[in-house]
Parts: sequence; C-alpha cells; structure tokens
Amino acid sequence: MGYNAGVRWHVRALHLGLPTVALVFCLAFWYWAKHVYIPMIAAEVRTRNLPIGNNSDLYPRWLGARELLLHSRDPYSSEITREIQIGFYGRPLDPKKKSDPIDKESFVYPLFVVFLLAPTVTLPFGVVVAIFRWVLMGSIALSIPLWMYTMGFRLKPLVVLSGILFALGSFPGLVEYYQQNLAALSVLLVAAAAACIAGNRLALGGGLLAFATMKPDTCGLLVVGLLAWASFSWRSRQRLLWSFAGTIAILLAISEILLPHWILRFIAAIREYTTYATTPNILQLLFPSFLGTLFSLLLLAFLFGLWFQWRTADATTLRFRWILAWTCIVTLAIIPKRASYNQLLLIPPFLTLLSQFRDFKKGADIIQRAFVSTPFACLLLQWLTALFLSLSVIFGKQMPSPFVAGMPDHIFLAIVPLTLLAMTTMTFLPPTLQPMRGGQPSQIDKSSRSQKEC
Repeated sequence: MGYNAGVRWHVRALHLGLPTVALVFCLAFWYWAKHVYIPMIAAEVRTRNLPIGNNSDLYPRWLGARELLLHSRDPYSSEITREIQIGFYGRPLDPKKKSDPIDKESFVYPLFVVFLLAPTVTLPFGVVVAIFRWVLMGSIALSIPLWMYTMGFRLKPLVVLSGILFALGSFPGLVEYYQQNLAALSVLLVAAAAACIAGNRLALGGGLLAFATMKPDTCGLLVVGLLAWASFSWRSRQRLLWSFAGTIAILLAISEILLPHWILRFIAAIREYTTYATTPNILQLLFPSFLGTLFSLLLLAFLFGLWFQWRTADATTLRFRWILAWTCIVTLAIIPKRASYNQLLLIPPFLTLLSQFRDFKKGADIIQRAFVSTPFACLLLQWLTALFLSLSVIFGKQMPSPFVAGMPDHIFLAIVPLTLLAMTTMTFLPPTLQPMRGGQPSQIDKSSRSQKEC
C-alpha cells in the first residue's frame, strides 16, 4: 500500500476494480451518446428547422488558416466569415430569420493558431476532421498523467489508465470528438507546461505556455498566474519568463509579417464576439445578475490574493497545487461561456480534492464531508444514468423522452458549482486543515512530498 498526498490507496483493489469500472462507464457513456443523445439532438435540430452544415468548431480556424496561407486573405474579414457560415451551417446566416443561430462563427483566435493548422490546409476538410478527432482525444488522454504528475500523484499505469478512461467517457471528450474544439489541445499545453515547471524544466514550460495562449479564454488565467508566480522569484524562475517572452515574440512577429496589424483585427473580432456568442457565467445563472457579477469579481480578487500570498511556494508543494486548482475552478466559474470542452479544467480541482480528502474528513463533520463529495457523486450519477439509458436501449425498451434522454447532460451542468462548493469547503473548513492556515509552509511542503508510489 502507499500514500499519495494524504490518500491511502488500496492498490490491489484499485488495480483490479477501478480499470474495469472506468471501462464500463466509458463504454456506456459513448453508447448512450451515439444511440440516445445524438439522435435526440438531431431530432431537435430538424424540429426547429436549424441550418445544418459540418458543425465543426475547427472549421472556422481551418478555413481562416487556409485562406490566409494559400490566398493571402484576411481571416477576420466579413467575406471569410460568410464562407465559414456556408461550411459550418450549410448556408450564410440570415439576420431576418429568427430561427437562425446568432453565433456568426467568425475567426476569433490569435492569428498564430494558423501555424498549428498549416500542415492541413491542402487537405480536404473531412480528412482534417478525422485527424483532429483523434489528436484532440489523444490530447485529453495525455493531459491526465501530466496533471497527475503536477499535482503530486505517482500512480501505477492501470490507475492512470482508469483516469484516462474516466476523462474520455465524459462530456468534454464527447464534445471534442464531435465538434473538434481546440480547447483540449490548449489544456494539454498548459498541463505539459505545469508538469515542466514542477520538474524544474522552466524554459520548456515557458515555451509551452506561449503556445497555450491560442485559447486565451480557456487558459488565460492559468498563463497569467504562472507568469506572475515566476516574476515574484526572478532569480530562480526567470527562465520561464524569458522562454515565454521569446516564444510569444516570435509568434507575434511572424503573425505580423503574414497579416500586418492583425492584433487590431483580433481585438475587433473579440468585441463583436461578446455581442453574440457569450452567455451569463455560472454564478450569474445561480444568482441575480448583479450578485453573480459581484461574486465573480470577489472570486477573481480572492484568486489574485492567493497567487500573491503563495508567490514563494515551490512548484512541488501542496500550496502551488492548490493555486493551480483554484485558478482552474475560478476560470470555469467566471468565463462567460458554458461550454463542455472548457470543463477539462476540472481535472486539477478533482485531483486536489482527492489528494486531501482523507486528511480533511478526519476533522470535518458530515455536512462538510458531503459538500466535498458532491462533485464526485455528480459524476457517478451521470455515468450511472448513461449506463441505465444504454441498457434500456440495448434491451429494446422504448426510446425515452427528450428530457430523460438528456439526463446525463442535465446532471453534468451542476458539476462546476458543486466543485466550487467543494473547493471552498476544503479550503476554509475546518481551520486546522486549511491549506492557507494549516501550519507553516515547511510543514505543508513536507507533507506534500511524503508520497510513495502506489
């Protein structure tokens, strides 16, 4: 048996039972998605008479890259946006049609994303989709061991494989497979950068962070936080900053050569994007708009204070891992777009909660333990519901109603607020176990390093 940041794993049971459970849940989730959820969504689209095209989030980026690199056209232009709509929706959007979507699907990325897509611009888009489906699924799979390493987990391969199966058998995996958003790749880059930082490979970590800025809405807070952390200990961490600055300077310079003044076009595209593609964040949904906005600002202030308070924390300490986890959950709570692919950022908070749960429950009452357990109960309920619906279809039961068919989706909507509640509970209660007040830094750091391999 072994200890992992306060968690005692029963190794034999894990090695035999956990991979089996993970595989069953993963297969059940994908069977439900293919035979229940996707047909339900397709029927709803037909009923509402919505335009149907390739519906790939990759298409606006790919078409913009192709037109820029092969034909020297501005991917931020209204002409390219119209061509994107023809591919994405099957036709240009008609503002006079109330049933038409409002999302224009413009090219709203930093220009240097075209470097990633450059090898594919001469290929048919159907081939590009087939390639990127597996690139993005592979990105999710690779991010799991990287986050585990960063958060202090040293686990046997079968346990890591179980984590990968759980991640693939979830809504972020489903959305990435069918819609090909670049969020999975950006999160992989941040996970790799964090692992490099934890392993004292700061120069490589800085370069990876620079590439992760291609998805600033998803990874922006993490990038800014890590750069601020490095700046507070300039002498020992300057390699991270120099590497990031050098890499981003090269990306910006080459982009400027390709399309002069592109940054101004990018900013204009972002401003327009906020008028049609953003939604209230999760806090603004749970509370009145004013209170939701206020809580969002308070969360940001708390996060900035946390980064400052723990600015000297080493990358291998428990405090550093808590900062990463808090940055991820704050991003998900305040981002003005509730997209499932962004919830890949739940991985660090989940790992942090798991690593500290054994120590936490020793001093917590039943209500506090319940709060910390709710996000995991939510995930379990989602998989059990998908398994039940899959078995119902397999054994010939009548197709469920749309509400019942989409139940795993409805359950998953609660995961971010429940994780935020769990993080808040474990951070502030009870006082003797708080990572912010639970002993001197040396004590905390020592406990975080007292891990043995499972």
